[in-house]
Amino acid sequence: MRPNILRQRLASKTCATGGWCGIGSPYSAEILGHSGFDAVVVDLQHGMIFLEQAIGMLQAISATPAMPMARVSQNQFFEINKLLDAGAWGLICPLIDDEAAAETFVSACRYPPAGTRSFGPARGPLYGGADYFQKANETIFTWGMIETPQGLANLERIAAVTGLDGLFVGPSDMSLALGLPPTPRWQEAPLADALRRVVTVAHRNNKAAGIFCSGFEFADDMRKLGYDFVIFGNDAAALRTTFQGWNRQFRENAARDGIGAGQPDAAGHQAAGDTAAGDTVPTFSY
Repeated sequence: MRPNILRQRLASKTCATGGWCGIGSPYSAEILGHSGFDAVVVDLQHGMIFLEQAIGMLQAISATPAMPMARVSQNQFFEINKLLDAGAWGLICPLIDDEAAAETFVSACRYPPAGTRSFGPARGPLYGGADYFQKANETIFTWGMIETPQGLANLERIAAVTGLDGLFVGPSDMSLALGLPPTPRWQEAPLADALRRVVTVAHRNNKAAGIFCSGFEFADDMRKLGYDFVIFGNDAAALRTTFQGWNRQFRENAARDGIGAGQPDAAGHQAAGDTAAGDTVPTFSY
């Protein structure tokens, strides 16, 4: 069976990186897969993606060096089984609030006797090989998201669940759980303390620690903190941030040079698409 890149990275003590698809496009997923990431995640929870689109996106990622993954919309047997059968090599499950939720998720990802996954792997053997059934349980990577007050309170018990491979932080929801705004201030308490605790508890229980970040600096700090799998952001945010930044710089250069700067209309409005001074680019940190 095709090996799991994340397991290989963990064995070599190398921090893995992941791309994140919020745009429901196989082409976008394919581009991320060729961008140097170890894995690319198709997001069915907050991304503009439904199950029918996700299958084509997993196929597109499968043709790249990156490992295909998905975040399920909820801890539901049907969707978990469908995405695994479609060739996901790892799943992230949101709202793992206690050990029972973690056990339910893991069970849906494992064939009997280790779990309750139904047999009918469809794309699994096409992507992974003829021995898919024999090796799927030890290959598929399971991530439980820690992002609520209950999840933080039950962190030790969740981390102890057999078959759960990693704890994955949703920093915006974790910020809300701590009584903070959803834009993560990862260098400040109490969020910084919670992020450090997740790594400590995960590693103490021989689990991986992963996190979604809202940019490179955040991700690099999490690498230094000991996280094993980091996401820099999603494709939609990268697209907007890049073009918004280029447009801002273009307008500033034009105003400085006095060439092609244009003039505001009689009401003082800017041209459509302009960004007013002081505007900030919103971050997306699921």
